[in-house]
Amino acid sequence: MDSKRFSDKFSQASASIKGKANLDLYKVVKAVSTVPMKGLFNTEINGLENIPESGPVIIAANHRSFIDSIFLPFVIPRKLTFVAKAEYFDSIKTRWFFKATGQIPIRRDSSTSGAGALVSAKEILDAGEVFGIYPEGSRTRDGFLHRGHTGVARLALDSSATLIPVGLIGTENVQSTNEKIPRFGKKVIVNIGKPIEIEKYRNEVDKRLAHRNLTDELMYEIFELCKYGYVDTYVHAI
Repeated sequence: MDSKRFSDKFSQASASIKGKANLDLYKVVKAVSTVPMKGLFNTEINGLENIPESGPVIIAANHRSFIDSIFLPFVIPRKLTFVAKAEYFDSIKTRWFFKATGQIPIRRDSSTSGAGALVSAKEILDAGEVFGIYPEGSRTRDGFLHRGHTGVARLALDSSATLIPVGLIGTENVQSTNEKIPRFGKKVIVNIGKPIEIEKYRNEVDKRLAHRNLTDELMYEIFELCKYGYVDTYVHAI
């Protein structure tokens, strides 16, 4: 075997071992933490049957609290990967969780962060896994649901993934924007919607319009699942 072929084989084997280790660690963290999570929070979960047992899936949810990214991995039965702010990996308080659950760090101040996030997401979906995304792009500051960015639509149409809307209710009562410690015993509802039919958007000539329309349909479905008021502006514009 020549050196290039050996190098390729070694890289593939290393990636496979790393992926298996991440998955195993994810399972361990989830198993150890699920019982305390259930005891500390009053969580109602609806619609788990809408998540396919296999194949690529995009979980698209509204974003009300930092703790959204902790609740969703425990609720979703399959491994759920997010692209997370790199600052979470810098802090010793949150680094352990995001590393243990295989989340991907992205620095928002980078001019290529958006493109990099989509590339990472596509790799996850191509591997037949589950990717989580907040179409609003950031946590709401006024309590309303806001206009979605079209990256989620591009991702859905460029892959064979199933697109699932999720409505989160009450996570801001567990941990609001400026709070560092969660409040226990609060009610959280996770409503998981039926897959969105995206095939009708694939053949549209105007791709930008297709992305916008699909994103708007997704945000409407998320609105129906969470029932927070909708504002047709981006979060960063307020």
